[in-house]
Amino acid sequence: MKNFKDKICVITGAASGIGLALATELNHRNARLILIDQNEEALNRATKDLENVVHLRALDIRDKAGIESLAEYVQSKHGGASLMINNAGVALAENVNEMTDEDFHWVMDINFWGMVNGSRAFLPQLQAQPDAALVNVSSLFGLIAVPTQSAYNASKFAIRGFTEALRQEVRSANVTVHSVHPGGVKTNIARNARFHRGLDGKNDHGRFIELFEKIAMTTPEKAANIILKGVSRRKPRILVGPDAVLLDLIQRITPTHYTRIVETLTKWA
Repeated sequence: MKNFKDKICVITGAASGIGLALATELNHRNARLILIDQNEEALNRATKDLENVVHLRALDIRDKAGIESLAEYVQSKHGGASLMINNAGVALAENVNEMTDEDFHWVMDINFWGMVNGSRAFLPQLQAQPDAALVNVSSLFGLIAVPTQSAYNASKFAIRGFTEALRQEVRSANVTVHSVHPGGVKTNIARNARFHRGLDGKNDHGRFIELFEKIAMTTPEKAANIILKGVSRRKPRILVGPDAVLLDLIQRITPTHYTRIVETLTKWA
């Protein structure tokens, strides 16, 4: 998309973090915002000063019928969306052997199926616009695998695979499809994670949060600007943060041995 002005832009997970930063930046660019979050109170509070919000919806992205109903509303009321950003996500830290099915499904249902629900519901109206984009937020952990992150890795690798396959199916001059891979961004994802076991095998969520906040290199505002610049430049894969750029390069250079470097970095951390 070359221009966001007056375009209907839909964002999930818009009450905080990257989602709120994207909403704020698009508001500055005079986009018309439709913002989604499952926490209605937080969504109302966080977005009260954004003058270009045309609709707020408290919605769990796992609710396929709810997402489809929202898409129908956007089509009938506003003529369809031009930008759909599937941003909402959650995290889980646990070893494979100890992970419960309930936790595994929780991560996959929100991160992967929530993205699928949003993509499928809004794709037809995106394709009907003269200039549109679908943006699916994966992660650096959709490019590299890390111990205790198997469920999160699985969900984020799945987002990348789905998005790259969809991009080849769409092949339309008017719609671009983007996979976004943030590294460490200073959001509440670590605080809100279901935490059972860190890299040292201990159940110390406080230490996990402290470590994440120390190594997170990018602000949500910076992440939002990188993402929107990537969409404007029609970049199929958007890397967010110097850590994402570096580790993506390492993975490309040595795709079967990068895990040794990850092991060294995690031991150091």
